[in-house]
Amino acid sequence: MKKLSRRSFLKAAAAIGASLAWVEPARASSVHWRERRDLYPEGVASGDPDSNSVILWTRRPFAQGTRQLLTVEVAEDETFRRVVAHAEAPVSSAADWTARVLIGGLKPAHTYWYRFTDSDGNGSRVGRTITAPLVSDPRKVNFAFVSCQDINEGKLNAYRRMIYEDERAPAAEKLDFVLHLGDFIYEVVEYPDEIKQRYDRIIYEVARIPDGHKIGNFHIPLTVDGYRAIYKGYLADPDLQDARARWPFVPIWDNHEFSWQGWQSIVKGGPYEQPGQTVKVAANQAWFEYLPARVAPPSGKLEHFGPPAVKNVSIKDSFDENGLSTEPNNLIAINSLKAYRTLRYGKNLDVIITDQHSYRSEDPFSDPSLGKLGGDEFIGMFPESGMRLLDGGRAFNGGNPPAEIGFNDAHVPNPQRNAPPQTILGAEQRAWLKNKLKGSSATWKIWANSQGTLDHRVDPQNLPPGLTKESWPANSYASAGGGDYGTAYVERAEIYDLVRDAKVTGFAIVSGDRHSFWAGYAAAELPPGKFEPVGLSFVGGSLVSPNTMEAYEHSLPKNIPLRPLFLADREGAKPEWTFNMLLRHGVRSCLEYAKSFDLARARALSNPELSPHLEFVDLGGHGYAKVQLSADEMRTEFVCIPRPIVRSESPDGGPIRYRVVHTASLWQSGERPQLKTSVLEGDVGLSI
Repeated sequence: MKKLSRRSFLKAAAAIGASLAWVEPARASSVHWRERRDLYPEGVASGDPDSNSVILWTRRPFAQGTRQLLTVEVAEDETFRRVVAHAEAPVSSAADWTARVLIGGLKPAHTYWYRFTDSDGNGSRVGRTITAPLVSDPRKVNFAFVSCQDINEGKLNAYRRMIYEDERAPAAEKLDFVLHLGDFIYEVVEYPDEIKQRYDRIIYEVARIPDGHKIGNFHIPLTVDGYRAIYKGYLADPDLQDARARWPFVPIWDNHEFSWQGWQSIVKGGPYEQPGQTVKVAANQAWFEYLPARVAPPSGKLEHFGPPAVKNVSIKDSFDENGLSTEPNNLIAINSLKAYRTLRYGKNLDVIITDQHSYRSEDPFSDPSLGKLGGDEFIGMFPESGMRLLDGGRAFNGGNPPAEIGFNDAHVPNPQRNAPPQTILGAEQRAWLKNKLKGSSATWKIWANSQGTLDHRVDPQNLPPGLTKESWPANSYASAGGGDYGTAYVERAEIYDLVRDAKVTGFAIVSGDRHSFWAGYAAAELPPGKFEPVGLSFVGGSLVSPNTMEAYEHSLPKNIPLRPLFLADREGAKPEWTFNMLLRHGVRSCLEYAKSFDLARARALSNPELSPHLEFVDLGGHGYAKVQLSADEMRTEFVCIPRPIVRSESPDGGPIRYRVVHTASLWQSGERPQLKTSVLEGDVGLSI
């Protein structure tokens, strides 16, 4: 491997807005450091390691002045007797007193300790970080993937569990990094003095948002000060601080780092929608300031983001053929920070990270006219054929989309007839992803994105006659979810076809956002189409955020005919989550289980054509996932914890609901990947 020169390294540091520290011969620390965590209230962090460098981060606010200097030290030991890097780390009010330092010349696959100190000797806590192996290194790789940590409504017991287990794990099984797949913050903030509880959740104080807006019970930021306040509130959490101090994080945003239902530079939440170019820039700036990553700020400067000047103007009259608005302020805003990138980790892993919100087209399933089609009895279901029609836009049916879309006798004009096919990635990023997949030499090519890819498919056509007032169309499956790659049929198929045609092996997807655990296969079509898996697909449960089953426990009426498809009520016990069974086995299994509670009889009625793409689904799961990759196997472990309503007093973060592992041997081109699922401990309920 070509050795990186100090000059080229300095250029790399400048490109990502970081200061530079270069490794020198080891010597004992000469800094008079004394720990003052109160002066570094958000702790320390590291991010995006490669084989010879890593980014270090802290925040040290000062009451006076606009710029101060810290000292950063990196050592090969926890006592700092072998300090190998020592440099100045500037902080300034322009960057909210945050520092980013790129440490170069490090050894590959090596553990280091680091700390920051101000001019008075007041020091941060000590952090730990790990560099990546060399590209030629065949060692196993271990990482966790996490998402959705809404500490406004819960606690991060999962990080406590992760740390506890990692401290006791054999060296070959310790985590190398944490892949954070978005919703690091939630920009929708509840205030405890306005609302005490939602579902099972206690509302905890996070932040008070200056210059924001209120939608129902939620306050949202509209300026960089608002986003900064939320990051500071989240990073006050002790378990999040401990996790960031233990491992390097590799982050990508999802929706809540900007706007709940926003896309491109539009701010949207429920009925509230407005042009938000300044808001998108503010969200990007705060993300850059608080999450160390190899992304380039618009300033090109070492110390601050340098937000570009934009105006909030409508973007809806200037879409190109791919659904991207070419309105100049929109383009400046969404390109003010490009977060899609790759991370190479030894011989066995390429992590290919994409952004699912900055370049996506408008949601094709959100037109109000679709509400006139009826079918309200079929909770959250929409004909799969209709979803494909809307997703395909003007390209559907070979460029001849129907003028109307219907459900039984109801019809409305096709709202997507003249729209381009849905894209989540945008044309430029999609081409980039395909090139990275095709060009990767790693054993495993992991597509890391915040949005799930596995279909939410159900079979209401098999409901017994008379159970509902309206019949479901015969021989027609339904989709029970939308908005992610599970219903981005055209774009998903283009990516999967590339994987197949380019003979890419070791292709797997890790995702978040759904607040649930899923394991299965990457397949563009399900029966009666050609089921042709080209890889594996996983979704991790939320760290904290409430999920579908918690919502249904509180909101689904007990007297509706289709309740057994989602919840089975047993005398004197909490309802069981038959929604998992619905997705995996179908309506006949659910109705039988809700009647007899005989799992074997219910599974005997499984619809084999419904979900050959699924091996496991738990719509009520919280926790995290761990992945181990070797030259011949991918092992994905789901660690599920109870609903994290209060902080556990136990050092291990509290009990485990279950631990389940999914293993797959590396397959050859033309072969189908095959998962084996094993329950290691606990009860997975109706998830298999």
